[in-house]
Amino acid sequence: MRVPKIKVLNLYAGIGGNRKFWRNVEVTAVENNEAIANAYKTFFPGDNVVIGDAHEYLLKHFNEFDFIWSSPPCPTHSRMRKAFLPRGRIKPVYPDMTLYQEIIFLKHHVKVPFVIENVNPYYEPLIKPQKLGRHCFWTNFKILPINFTVQGDLIGSSKIKHLEVKNCVNSKVGNHVFTCAFKNRGKEE
Repeated sequence: MRVPKIKVLNLYAGIGGNRKFWRNVEVTAVENNEAIANAYKTFFPGDNVVIGDAHEYLLKHFNEFDFIWSSPPCPTHSRMRKAFLPRGRIKPVYPDMTLYQEIIFLKHHVKVPFVIENVNPYYEPLIKPQKLGRHCFWTNFKILPINFTVQGDLIGSSKIKHLEVKNCVNSKVGNHVFTCAFKNRGKEE
């Protein structure tokens, strides 16, 4: 008997580092940068790629999927931003609260497994995450511990800017989190 594909919404998809090892999936990836979306398409030509606003797409389509992964932009939350402030290399900005809007929205309106990923912030997170490496994960399931190495696990290409590759979630971690979502279905944090 054929197992139905898992319908996945991959928001702020970047070049798809988190998605590299997912199997038996039908993915809709949303990315607002056309050049990055085109790079994603070269890695995952079978995925449906939407060039647009991931935050708005989530609001309109959240109930159409079996799994949701969101990686909202992290620069305003990053410890690197704070590190450069005293040196005058960047100016202070308000943290982008899209991250917390999506956590609250998904926790209250979604029954399927979801994960919102972001970097460890320079401040104490307003909503407690689970942590793996340099990333925070807000989910409605438990992520099991994992040992992983960062080197050699990223999707990447010399044609893609270093920042896009650096911003990728480690591919093995992305697969581990995805697998945990279905191993632990129904066991909320």
